[in-house]
Formats: sequence, C-alpha cells, structure tokens
Amino acid sequence: MENPTLEQKVISIIEQLRPYLQGDGGDIEFVELTPDNVVKVRLQGACGSCPHAKLTLKQGVEATLKQHIPEIKAVEDVVLGF
Repeated sequence: MENPTLEQKVISIIEQLRPYLQGDGGDIEFVELTPDNVVKVRLQGACGSCPHAKLTLKQGVEATLKQHIPEIKAVEDVVLGF
C-alpha cells in the first residue's frame, strides 16, 4: 500500500491494538469512519461489559489513533440494538 487512505490507516492501528484487548478477554471491531473523522468501533467480549471500557476507549484507542493520525476527532463505541 503506497498511499493508504485515512480509513486504511485507522484499521491498521486498530489491528495493532487488538492483541492487547484480546489479552484481557476482549476485542474491538472497526465499524466506520464518518465524514467528520469520528471513528466508530464496537467493543466486544470482556470489553463490552467492562466498567473500564470507556477509559480503554478514550485513553487507549482514541489517544493512540490521534497520536498517529491527528485528523481523527474522536472514537465512539457503537452498541448494537436488538
């Protein structure tokens, strides 16, 4: 990939973060990158019900993405409705 798109960069970083979440029994899935550069993800497994999930999302995932891709505005967890 010579010049990856913003979405490809986001997915690549999320893939690099997944093993850390999986090590704690959780996981993360990329859902979408909105036109205003908000990354939507779905926390899964232990991360979906963990009381520290919001902290992991903001201080872990969001901070890492913003560090590598300054254009990213925020990261939000998308909860599936049934």
